[in-house]
Amino acid sequence: MTSTDTTHTPTAADAHAAFTALRAEIGKAVVGNDDAVMYLVLALLCRGHVLLEGVPGVAKTLLVRALATALDLTHTRVQFTPDLMPGDVTGSQIYDPHSAEFTFRQGPVFTNLLLADEINRTPPKTQSSLLESMEERQVSVDGTPRPLPDPFVVVATQNPIEQEGTYPLPEAQLDRFLFKVDIHLPGRDDEFRILHRHASGFDPRDLNAAGLRPVAGAAHVAAGRAAIAQVTLAPEVLAYIVDLCRATRTAPAVQHGASTRGATALMAAARAFAWLNGRGFVTPDDVKVVAVAVLRHRLQLRPEAELDGASAEAVLAALLHAVPVPV
Repeated sequence: MTSTDTTHTPTAADAHAAFTALRAEIGKAVVGNDDAVMYLVLALLCRGHVLLEGVPGVAKTLLVRALATALDLTHTRVQFTPDLMPGDVTGSQIYDPHSAEFTFRQGPVFTNLLLADEINRTPPKTQSSLLESMEERQVSVDGTPRPLPDPFVVVATQNPIEQEGTYPLPEAQLDRFLFKVDIHLPGRDDEFRILHRHASGFDPRDLNAAGLRPVAGAAHVAAGRAAIAQVTLAPEVLAYIVDLCRATRTAPAVQHGASTRGATALMAAARAFAWLNGRGFVTPDDVKVVAVAVLRHRLQLRPEAELDGASAEAVLAALLHAVPVPV
């Protein structure tokens, strides 16, 4: 059943099949990056947001466009630039001379899937306009809250190597992202497949011609979320999540570790990952798989540790090895 089938409400099995098909559908346009696709699907199921980081030309934008095309949901793209204003994202009050009244004109944030391209190129004032949207799923203009559609997911991209003219995201905003996913250059075989596709006529600007079709929609998302809420977490696994997050706060290289929000995010992501893999319970291995993507952007390293070459990924790898795993 596709997302356009309205004959009945999707079951948990329908939702599982739809999200399995979603990952395959994205593969029609994107070669490799299987982990990134998985995290985008998990974020959709967890009411989370994703920060994609990678050098130019590694298909970050194409990945999100492919996701949007394979979903029967509304989507918009905003190119973040230094002159972008908060109202350009959230919307603003417009004066109507005929009625002599102000009316609210919705901004591009009123969508299911918002692609915030190069989010670190816009000043903090405009970056902060997304905070309420990401956390509260609403926009407040002149004191009036306006709810956003459900589902609502922000997928932001940023370039890690160009620092001139960029504004690093503040910790408060980074913490709103469920995952931070690094998009790497493809391996030789994947790069060969990419070039072969382009040589055969693939046009990344025309995904419909590549055969992408909507295979999941809002009803599947709702059914998947309801099924994930029934996935059980043993007390031992919950304790493992707590111990792992607490260990980030006492690691010698870390100045500020993961907050309680990070712990709840790790729990939600592990739960969704277990469901996607056909299990009704969470294992410690589920936690380990998603831990780095959930926690890497929530750690603030000590300056001296960074000078010594430490990284959040290396710290987390050491903690995942050191924190006792329940049996």
